[in-house]
Amino acid sequence: MYTEIDKLSLQLTRWRRKLHRYPETAFEEIRTSRFVSERLQEFGMEVHTGLAKTGVVGVLKAGSSDRLVGLRADMDALHIDEMNEFEHRSQVPGKMHACGHDGHTTMLLGAAKYLAETRNFDGTVVFIFQPAEENEGGGQVMVEEGLFKQFPVSAVFGMHNMPGVEVGKLAIRPGAMLAGFATFECEIEGVGTHSSMPQTGIDPISLGARVTTAWESITAKMLDPHEPALISTTQFNAGEACNVIPQKAMLKGSTRFFSTDTAAILGKKMQEIADGICAGQGATCLFNYNILYPPLINHDEQTEFAKNVAVRLVGEANTIDLREPLLGSEDFAYMLEACPGAYILIGNGVGPEQGRMCHNPKYDFNDEILALGAKYWASLAENYLKIQD
Repeated sequence: MYTEIDKLSLQLTRWRRKLHRYPETAFEEIRTSRFVSERLQEFGMEVHTGLAKTGVVGVLKAGSSDRLVGLRADMDALHIDEMNEFEHRSQVPGKMHACGHDGHTTMLLGAAKYLAETRNFDGTVVFIFQPAEENEGGGQVMVEEGLFKQFPVSAVFGMHNMPGVEVGKLAIRPGAMLAGFATFECEIEGVGTHSSMPQTGIDPISLGARVTTAWESITAKMLDPHEPALISTTQFNAGEACNVIPQKAMLKGSTRFFSTDTAAILGKKMQEIADGICAGQGATCLFNYNILYPPLINHDEQTEFAKNVAVRLVGEANTIDLREPLLGSEDFAYMLEACPGAYILIGNGVGPEQGRMCHNPKYDFNDEILALGAKYWASLAENYLKIQD
């Protein structure tokens, strides 16, 4: 099945590794966007640029149907120093394709090339290459700037690689698939003093430690135990000298949730706990909570369709029904709020290399799955826009 795509494997690998060498972060994907636009133009496609600054949309029509389907890939990299030593490692200091968006872009380009050559469908395929998925909400910006008004697709589909899942497997579930995501900052101000005389000051570091520990009680005791949620304090910054108790300490981190009600409870309880602990010791607290991404909710009909495509492609044994949603987040959630659709995971492999998790400085997308991802996209488009006898 799709032997023409198998023949593209070496070309897809070259494309992916070229993108990997030159990673670009949110809304700065100029080189990447140019590469994508040039390939789509080579395929004879109608190409649109400028949505969300660096977004690219390719439009491919065949037959006479007025149906449209959207296929989306993300393009941006992360602010990470790559620690790999292979030839295609990042050439840009401090930036790295550590989440596989280079592979996502390449898989969709592979499907675009195949579909442009075969045109075995009736309708319009809209290829959406989105910038700024990593924390910056490029998907939300594309929607707000009129993506689905300009390209009124009846459904939109997304895909992401998943380390730890075997090559050749696809995974999906209806309903909540990925968590919503919020960030927080908690600035604690005490009274700075000499470290030898702590009784003359108010130590914001010890207060910050107490606050962080107390927040753990929210998910353990203050939420419905059937409602998954997570609070992660990822930064604790304070002080500049070993003999000075500082004036301020800053806590930063993120929360994950699967409903807007839970998101609100997390922010409210975190602030109440921080304010109470600080007030009890004469310190002050400034707490900010910012919901960035909503939960990613797969639509039932489109999820069943995507699952059936996966089963036809890799077999029922290799199509995984996820029992529980994952706590990772994705701004494709904004597209699914605006349009019916579904999001699927493709196995990146297991073991010390392919199983290394995204956002690791030694992560690399597995080129072995490029053809399979392109086949999934091609099969999804052909079946969604199936030619009627």
